This record gives sequence, structure tokens and C-alpha cells, in this order.
Amino acid sequence: MHFDLIDIAVFVRAAALGNLSAAARDLALSTSTASARLQRLEDQLGTRLLHRTTRRLSLTGDGERFLEHAEQLLATSELAAQSVGRGAEAPHGPLRVTAPASFGRQHVSPAIPAFLATYPGITLDLRLTDQIVSLVDSGIDVALRMGALPDSTLVARPLAPSLRVICASPAYLARHGVPRHPEDLRRHNCLILGDQSTWRFDTPVGETSVGVRGNLRVDNGEVIRDAILAGMGIALKSTWDVAPYLRGGELVTVLDEYPVLPAVSIWAVYPSRHLVPAKTRAFVEFFADRFGSPPYWDRGDCPLRPHIAHTG
Repeated sequence: MHFDLIDIAVFVRAAALGNLSAAARDLALSTSTASARLQRLEDQLGTRLLHRTTRRLSLTGDGERFLEHAEQLLATSELAAQSVGRGAEAPHGPLRVTAPASFGRQHVSPAIPAFLATYPGITLDLRLTDQIVSLVDSGIDVALRMGALPDSTLVARPLAPSLRVICASPAYLARHGVPRHPEDLRRHNCLILGDQSTWRFDTPVGETSVGVRGNLRVDNGEVIRDAILAGMGIALKSTWDVAPYLRGGELVTVLDEYPVLPAVSIWAVYPSRHLVPAKTRAFVEFFADRFGSPPYWDRGDCPLRPHIAHTG
């Protein structure tokens, strides 16, 4: 039995995205053409591969069994195409990316000129938001996300570790004392990001959770950073946001012997492991190389954690 690879690509992409219109858009087809190709493949196989509803597609039992073989077939054909002819061309076309607002401004935006100079055929549509955007519904090619990821059919690649620390200004610590143990945080003005009012630590006797309180709770990490720089209190911060201030001494870390839990990463998330467009691969590889491991913001000649006098 001979199959049309585009028919199979429509099926694989629709299964990954759960949406035929999104699959058609990714493959530069009209929705009606994609639907006709999917129907042709099902007719050829003599079975239904996808359950269709008004909002989402889901695999049938036969679809689940056929999907693994279809992905293998596409992966083989993709490798062959990439080695010669048009498949070997430079990445090109519109690329839709979303990233957290503060991280995007600090660590994605400065690299955009170099990225587009490296890949002049790509047109970048960058959307900076702290909302979790649906890749399928918004037509996003790749999203940068932080922390633990929920179970998903999306593909996630770690780009860099994201070290988190407890920090404050030297002035605040001089006035209120330096916490020696996570439990000491209960006596401090802790500045809280969103709903993160329980901070978890790895201690010699196991994990410890501390409920913290303070006079500022906000859903924007840059406001928290400004507040600790102003000496208002203690905060849990990612080093990608505060490393320059730690190196300059405007902020210092405390409780270094009690690592913050859980360890988190910065991820690139995209819809499917197979048929990943060259433009998406180019973006992910470019920023994986740029960030590095350890990431560039955690490297340098200056110490990450300046020593401070333990007052109080």
C-alpha cells in the first residue's frame, strides 16, 4: 500500500495539535484541503484515525496504533529531504514565539538582532506575556517557559537551568538581621510573587516548607526586584533577573546552604517532535547555545554570591 506523505503529515500534525485548522496552517494548507487529505488517508486504511468534535481532535484506537508508524515514516523522509535540494535551504518564513515578559525583555530581546542576522529568511513575531498561551489556539511555533511543566503532548526541550536564590539588600539585613535557617524567614518581611507564599528548601534533615508573609504581594517579578533593591524585604528570585545586582553588591544572598526547591529550568516548548520546521529548530538551537549551561548570567569573574557581615 502506497501513502501520500502529505496525507500522513496532516494526520500526525493534527494528532499532535488536536486541531485540524492549526495542523493545516503549520503545513501551509487550507483547512478544507487538510480535511480532504485526512479523509483520503482514512478511506485508504479503511478505518477512522481521529475522533472529531467542534473543538478538538482525539485519536481512535486504530489512530494510536498507526501514529507511531506514521511518525517513523515521516522522520525518515524528513531526514532524507533535509540532506539535499530545497530541504537543505536556510530556515525561512514567519516564526511566532512567546516568552515570559521580564525574561524576554532581558534575555531574548538583546539577542534578536544576532538571531535575525544569522537567519535573514525568518520573520520573527515575538509576544512577551506572563500568561500561558495555548500554542494551538494562538498559532505559536515555540514558547519559552519556566519551571515545572504539566503533562502535555507538547515537546519540551530544556534550554538552561534557572537557579533561584533568597536575597535582600545589605541595608535591609543590617536593619533586620540575617536569617540563619529557613524558619527564620517567618520573622522577616518577605516579598511575595503571585501565589508563591510557601518557600521550600533542601535541608540536612529533608525538605522544609516555610509559609512566608510580607507587606507586598505582586504578580510581576520586576516589581519584586525593585522592592528588594529599595531595602523593603527579602525575596525568592531567579538569578537571571538579579545576577548583575548580586555581582555589584546591591543585593546579597542568604541561606545559601539551603537550596531552594524545586530545581527549575527554562524550556523551549513546541507542538511536535516530528515535522519540526527548520525555523523552529534554528530558534531553539540558537538560544540553547546563547544561554549555555551554566547560563551566561551565572558565569563571570565576579562571585555570584558576595559575602556579607552576619549582623543581628
